[in-house]
Amino acid sequence: ASTEDITRRFKTLREKLVAKYSDRLLRLKIDEFEIKVNQRESDGSCSPLRLVASSLGGQLFDVKAYKEEISPINGVPTRFSLIYPETADESRTLEPYAASDKLQAKRANARRIGTTYAYDFLTLMEMSILRRWEDHLGENMASSIPPNVFEAKELLLDRKTMELKEGSQVTGTNDIAMVAWRCTMKTPEYPEGREIVLIANDITLQSGSFGVNEDDFFFKASELARKEGLPRIFISANSGARIGLYEDLKPKFKAAWNNPEEPDKGFQYLYLSEADYNELPEGSVVAEKKEVDGETRYALQAIVGDEKVHGIGVENLRGSGMIAGETSRAYDEVFTLSYVTGRSVGIGAYLNRLGQRTIQMQNGPMILTGFSALNKLLGRDVYSSQDQLGGPQIMYPNGVTHDVVTNDREGVDRIIDWLSYVPKTAQDTVPVIEAKDPVSRPVAFKPTKTPYDPRNMLQGVENENGEWTSGFFDKGSFHETLGGWGKSVIVGRGKLGGVPVGCVAVETRLVDRRIPADPANPASSETIEQQAGQVWFPDSAFKTAQAIEDFARGENLPLIIFANWRGFSGGTRDMYNEVLKFGAKIVDALRKYDQPIFIYIPPAGELRGGAWVVVDPTINPEHMEMYADVESRGGILEPPGICEVKFREGDQVKTMQRLDPELSALCERLEADPDNQELRSAIKSREDKLKPIYLNIAHEFADLHDRAGRMKAKGVIRDALSWESSREFFHWRIRRRVQELKWAKEMQKVDSSLSVEEATKRVQTVLGVANVEDDKAMVAALDAGAEKLEKAKKDVRQAAIKAHIEKLQAELTASSKELETASI
Repeated sequence: ASTEDITRRFKTLREKLVAKYSDRLLRLKIDEFEIKVNQRESDGSCSPLRLVASSLGGQLFDVKAYKEEISPINGVPTRFSLIYPETADESRTLEPYAASDKLQAKRANARRIGTTYAYDFLTLMEMSILRRWEDHLGENMASSIPPNVFEAKELLLDRKTMELKEGSQVTGTNDIAMVAWRCTMKTPEYPEGREIVLIANDITLQSGSFGVNEDDFFFKASELARKEGLPRIFISANSGARIGLYEDLKPKFKAAWNNPEEPDKGFQYLYLSEADYNELPEGSVVAEKKEVDGETRYALQAIVGDEKVHGIGVENLRGSGMIAGETSRAYDEVFTLSYVTGRSVGIGAYLNRLGQRTIQMQNGPMILTGFSALNKLLGRDVYSSQDQLGGPQIMYPNGVTHDVVTNDREGVDRIIDWLSYVPKTAQDTVPVIEAKDPVSRPVAFKPTKTPYDPRNMLQGVENENGEWTSGFFDKGSFHETLGGWGKSVIVGRGKLGGVPVGCVAVETRLVDRRIPADPANPASSETIEQQAGQVWFPDSAFKTAQAIEDFARGENLPLIIFANWRGFSGGTRDMYNEVLKFGAKIVDALRKYDQPIFIYIPPAGELRGGAWVVVDPTINPEHMEMYADVESRGGILEPPGICEVKFREGDQVKTMQRLDPELSALCERLEADPDNQELRSAIKSREDKLKPIYLNIAHEFADLHDRAGRMKAKGVIRDALSWESSREFFHWRIRRRVQELKWAKEMQKVDSSLSVEEATKRVQTVLGVANVEDDKAMVAALDAGAEKLEKAKKDVRQAAIKAHIEKLQAELTASSKELETASI
């Protein structure tokens, strides 16, 4: 075999080994492995080759091939020639192993802190993508994985022009504690490739702190992602805004003592001698000239510093404010995701929160101030670690952290998995791939009136015998986020026949909310509050609104809400804790949502009172639709409640008298003989006997007002569905609405006078489908009708331009006539 063929096979082997054993390689801190093979030459002789996969050069497990020159005397290799990658001159070295250098020291420092060196995340991402391809294709189809599944081009900032450009530098030679790349990834969703912007702190340089240069670089990299609509990933491990002092001044300043003989009496000011002052660069201090006992002094009023110390104080805070604002804008405009791989302090913690979506590694606390500084402030040792302030046990239950992982390999897997639900750019629709789980299969798990785990409804469940009961989403595709916060609501992302969907569901069981004790307050203790199922509490209402905003911004996910709420918790404490405010935020989030939203009351579910109000389709009629299962209920009050008001005991007695022959006969006899106490006693006895059953009849009568048949007749739902076939129905409905709205918005771009409804009807007319209510037929027409719709878009644009010109001409003519009239 040729050298190229041998090297290609080794690279394939390397990819498989790294993908399969990545956990072990990371855990054992292995940086290099090699194999030795014999290459048969054309004359039949064999030449030994040494194939090395090494991380010592900067890239993890970079492949090199060396040809050995064997000593004819003792058969020991004496020289090694680098034959791959090819070089202009044949490179020879006595040993094919790079010595441990500055780069290895950086990598070791990062590991000692408990994180991964910033540059090594590139290979972790490549490894994760390879694993994802293998899971997607299966072992027998591994050869179908496209080449070069991950490429990264480093971004460099020109300090003179302040322009960000693609370039390269030797790994580990960066002079600021921030690095970034423009990455191209070939994933199952986008085999042709998709781009992201990856930004990372370099914690091995000045502890990853944010100085002016780092702030400028971060701003430009984030701005690039925002302007091009690319997902922006931030790998966070830092020590906050950089602090410092003017070190050159330390050995020069002096103190003007109140009494030089007794320094404990204090001092008046700090000053510089005339000679020291003149040695400093102009403008490095602000000082007042004084003459004291014949000595010229320059009393220090402010220390500014010179060019070498720019970035030690308030200028860093200004930069922190700049990147905080940029991150907030980025969340509004593109997909933002932060991975906290190490401690994140101050502005580092705020950037994670401002980007909203956060994955936290268990050894990566997010804090505003270190525990030692807090202990000094409190005057005693209260806190013993950063985790007490911002570890996952704090940030996951309070909703700052969306997901928690145990190591960086798992963290990168979660990043790649999250991106599988996200479109290529913020302007695109969600990616659709062929699903292994048939969309036409029935939903086997069925919700019940008794409390159950709604995750089983969404993702399916395996029973004790190993038998699988399928759920609503594709098997293995649902991933919950914000699971530690607002536990009475479940949010996450799943795939429905290969279509990414945002999901909000309702916990039906009793859950606990844990409020930890404050170590700074000895009188405090841990509090556990119980929260009922099917009820919105302040935290779960806030969680619902937050999740809806996440789904909308940069993710462009169609949204399905499995609405099974009896209402909001309106007790004194919950009202004080702003349940009303957070309930209103749900309406705000839904009103601004610009992707399809489906409200579905599941079987055995109910939607009551204020809970119905905040998800009613009239909030956003152009994007929202409501459906109810045939076995669901919807109304203002539950049957027992409404019967206490509208079908009271007196009405129930009248019903007994009308329907029960025995009671009816007794009442007729009593009319004829009103003073007969025996009849009155018999009637009361009969009524008491019938009360329980007629209470049930009253409840049933009230319940009949809450069923799907009445909801549809009143037009408050679009249709009544059967749970078993709901998966297939929503698959085609979602696909149809996503594409339909996409083209409707394209029409609106060229003619702003069109409403969404008008633009949608224009799309339907162009496609010419006989039955526009047939979602499957509409999807087929939308898939095949791109050219027709593009032509129609041009026609709409031309008509809009023509109408605008005619309007301007009419206005111009009217203005001319007014001028003529005025001149006369």
